[in-house]
Amino acid sequence: MMYRLLIVDDEEIITDSLYEVFSQLMPEDLDVCKAYSAKEALKWLSRTRIDIVLTDIRMPGMSGLELSEEIRQMWPRCRVIFLTGHSEFDYAYRAMQIPNIRYLLKTEGYGRIIDTVEEVIQEIRQGEKIDQMIAHSEERIGELEWLLHGDYFRHLIQHPHEITPESLENNFRKLNIRLEPDKPVALVLGHIDFAKELDYTDRREMLRFVRYIWHQYLAERTQSVGIEDKYGDLLWFIQPVPGTGELKISEHLMSHVEGMLELIQQTAQESFGLSLTFTLSHSPCDWLDIPQQYEKLHLLQHFRFHGLPAIIKDRQEELTNQDELRLKNRVELLSSLLDSGKSDDFLTGFDELIKAVADVSATNAQLAIEIYYSLALALLSHINRWGLHAKIGDFSKLMRFDEHATLRDGFSYLRQIAARIFDLNRMDERDRATKIVDRICAYIVDHLGEDLSLVRLAELHYFNPSYLSRLFKQERGVNLSEYIDHCRIKKAKELLGDRDLKVREVAAAVGYEAAHSFTRFFKKATGMTPQEYRDQLVEGGYNT
Repeated sequence: MMYRLLIVDDEEIITDSLYEVFSQLMPEDLDVCKAYSAKEALKWLSRTRIDIVLTDIRMPGMSGLELSEEIRQMWPRCRVIFLTGHSEFDYAYRAMQIPNIRYLLKTEGYGRIIDTVEEVIQEIRQGEKIDQMIAHSEERIGELEWLLHGDYFRHLIQHPHEITPESLENNFRKLNIRLEPDKPVALVLGHIDFAKELDYTDRREMLRFVRYIWHQYLAERTQSVGIEDKYGDLLWFIQPVPGTGELKISEHLMSHVEGMLELIQQTAQESFGLSLTFTLSHSPCDWLDIPQQYEKLHLLQHFRFHGLPAIIKDRQEELTNQDELRLKNRVELLSSLLDSGKSDDFLTGFDELIKAVADVSATNAQLAIEIYYSLALALLSHINRWGLHAKIGDFSKLMRFDEHATLRDGFSYLRQIAARIFDLNRMDERDRATKIVDRICAYIVDHLGEDLSLVRLAELHYFNPSYLSRLFKQERGVNLSEYIDHCRIKKAKELLGDRDLKVREVAAAVGYEAAHSFTRFFKKATGMTPQEYRDQLVEGGYNT
């Protein structure tokens, strides 16, 4: 299980030193982030799940105590360790009144700090086991409700015309559905890649297990109802728990849910070897939009790499005319299916889109043409990205709608080009994953002086942080942090050969704001300081 540690201190030398220590401590289990102020820490907390915060208790602007209050609202399961050079009784007393809080003096040394973090990790793991047992007991009680709720929500998705505020309120009350029909709801669709040898009863047991751990991680700050859809996938409807902290959790509901989904994935993988893929809404939607949102999540779920857990996020869109929005959503989904090599799903979805476009073309010809060019551009982009120009044949009419006699002829031509692409592009999942990791490696080499945290790389490449970490390790055989360190050392050696550059300039070029942190990093990797390495280069006696 990978946990995320955030180090917060306004003294850069302390923050950088602790960051280096913990980055090397447990690279397989600990993803380390750092911030030089409480304000910067809040940005991290709004971007991704944080499991442990190691923070100075007295900082300018917002203190560690004030920061801990924000943490409790945003990530209630997060553990906080206060680290300070001040031993005043009032600080210690206030810190000890807060749940899940530890208090350490900086004078106790790195060994004590490391021991405390390791103790907290063990406590988290033990708490997860206890929560699992409680959730198992509660799930037995809710089994009947699960069946009743499933029947109702499947009916709702298939008969959207029956969704009205009055009917929702009435049925929620009768079926004891603990959601609010007058407030927005977020959707999460979960798919389990079952092993082929599992029979029906084994699969049912696995589904129940996923429901148990879902409740374990999400029941504290959200209320949700889960069902099994007609395809055998798990669908959850989620809202914040009413009451204290509701507004705060509402502001970052999807970020909170995504963080919990990472833990669910890891627990399922470690306990039963289950590979879970989650697809989630970008933001909560009205109950009237549930059928359309569910359809989009179902199609998006095809865009994944089999064998590795993934979290796929729906993209935010500016809502306009509903018919127009649905058509544009389908184009986006088809582009995803094209890139993921799902030929059958793409062609089926393409045919369905053509029927929908034919229905609106009589009244909105410009929209039909826009859909044509959107699809054509997606095909052209794929051809360029994968270098298929010489193999695809004549595609000169791809971006020339007026060269087709009719709208139907134009879309038929696009379908033919797509079919050729699938014929040429039958690469397996590993080949595509390798290309993505190669692109990430190229980005790292070109941006060594910038933020290369796991969270930042995941954001730039539209991945979930834990998924990106596993994917990189699978493809390259080393941790992402180890690869970044290797690239920084290699670049630093090159730059140190330039006598006109100062050591602090070399440090900044490879991502170290403080020269002293760079010196420790370089010496640990090479056995000598940057200046000693430069001196040996001048003497001509050191081979780079």
